[in-house]
Amino acid sequence: MSGVWAVVPVKEFEGAKQRLSPALSPDERRLLAETMLEDVLDAVSAVKALAGMLVVTVDPAATSLANRYGARVVTDGARDGHTGAVTAAARLLVREGQAGMMTMPGDIPRLKSEEIAATLAAHRSAPAFTIVPAHDDLGSNTIVCSPPDSVPLRFGEDSFYPHLDAARARGIDPLVVRHPGIGMDIDNPVDLVAFLKMSPPARTRTLAFLEQSGVAGRLLASPNLRQQ
Repeated sequence: MSGVWAVVPVKEFEGAKQRLSPALSPDERRLLAETMLEDVLDAVSAVKALAGMLVVTVDPAATSLANRYGARVVTDGARDGHTGAVTAAARLLVREGQAGMMTMPGDIPRLKSEEIAATLAAHRSAPAFTIVPAHDDLGSNTIVCSPPDSVPLRFGEDSFYPHLDAARARGIDPLVVRHPGIGMDIDNPVDLVAFLKMSPPARTRTLAFLEQSGVAGRLLASPNLRQQ
């Protein structure tokens, strides 16, 4: 589908990924967040079916990365949480007459361009709503809306089924698509271990960072995590 813009909301990296704090230092969390974002931007920027990429952030490092990958950076809603950032972007795209919005977080480092393209190809004619859930069927890891504001979005740890209900409330039959790369988000130490154990391993910047920094070895040696 043409005329769809990718929207990636990015919180400030300082203090990022608090739920990983039992296992990672503040510097490790910041570097991990930056590295995961670059993996996401790299995958998204390679999808020719997208009309463009919009990153919602006020973080200088995220802005620099976004510019490197040819993304448009906006700051409206950047400090209003994931939901606020995506909602602000949807309003902007509607004002500009864009056909649709595809939004994903910056912490799905196994994201593949092929999965994004397949999700876009499956998306129906407007008004339409397509969703790729997290691996646990709790989070909403990628959503495609056309028009961009066709369904009110509210992200959180348990947003998948509420988003299905929100689409139906607007008279739209939601399309559920599942992809292993999109579905693998990193929120807590158990997610990191699952990411490290996935087969085949994804030769991403994120995996390289975890291995080279020593984080991977430390996590896989932890008696509390290695059985996960």
